[in-house]
Amino acid sequence: MSEVPPRDRWPEPAAATEAGELLTEVILTTFRLNGRLMEVAQERAADGGITAAWWQVLGGVLDEPRSVAEIGRRMGMTRQGVQRVADLLVDRGLAEYRPNPAHKRAKLLACTEAGYWAIRRISLGQVPWANRLGDALGEAELRAALATMETLVAAIEAPGS
Repeated sequence: MSEVPPRDRWPEPAAATEAGELLTEVILTTFRLNGRLMEVAQERAADGGITAAWWQVLGGVLDEPRSVAEIGRRMGMTRQGVQRVADLLVDRGLAEYRPNPAHKRAKLLACTEAGYWAIRRISLGQVPWANRLGDALGEAELRAALATMETLVAAIEAPGS
């Protein structure tokens, strides 16, 4: 670790613009929202006998088998994190590895019937919860929030950002 200089030698950050301050508030609120959503996800995942992380990885392969790297990109997780969870899911019989015709070494992760059953049990509580909350917020507000979030993700992922 580098030595910490005396405070009087610390560089001053640039002055924040109004937009910069608002973005910082959006980020802090997103951290808080993520924390609450992860708590809810953990509670809901328990209905299926799994964890929120397992639910997240299974969610990445419900529609079709995918490589660990693809699941990571799709679900916002590191490849290593997905790999650890995928191995656990396979060990528990909730998922299986299949050959990948596009890549000899990067197998595809696929959901098993036991995995689909766990997700179905979760959905029995999650769907009514999402419906209640979604109805309370309203479609227009949710569409606007989604559009803003997608724009922010695209801006952050843009080269040079």
